[in-house]
Amino acid sequence: MAKEKIPSTPAIRVLRKTGADFTPRPYRYEDRGGTKVAARELKCDEHQMVKTLVMEDEHKNPFIILMHGDMQVSTKELARAIGVKSVIPCDPKTAQRHTGYMVGGTSPFGTRRDMPIYMEESIMDLSSIFINAGRRGLLVEMRPVELVRILDPKPVKVGI
Repeated sequence: MAKEKIPSTPAIRVLRKTGADFTPRPYRYEDRGGTKVAARELKCDEHQMVKTLVMEDEHKNPFIILMHGDMQVSTKELARAIGVKSVIPCDPKTAQRHTGYMVGGTSPFGTRRDMPIYMEESIMDLSSIFINAGRRGLLVEMRPVELVRILDPKPVKVGI
């Protein structure tokens, strides 16, 4: 059987460079399908899907928040947790400018610019997660401890 070729995205290059233990998980991407479609295609729980959301504070300082696929971010709680007045999601064009990735393919690994990264703390309770690898239709499966080792995200409790 032929080995499937995995694209060499900036995220995949970072994972390989850091010696991460991960498994590429390509799937059939659907516009606006989000984590629900990815979970269905990969036959796993949507709670294991980790969304990479790009946001800005009131001073337009960008940051990333990692959240379970089946949960939303309380922007009020997030602002309180990180010590700012307010936070808003970036529009797709701004998010791409900050990360270098198209929305639907945004990864926290290998972003264009360094940004603070926050993570819903209960992600650490999972045995494995699926997170974007820098291209629509390509996730990687890994243990949360690998994500923490590479990115050192600050844990927050802001999911609803």
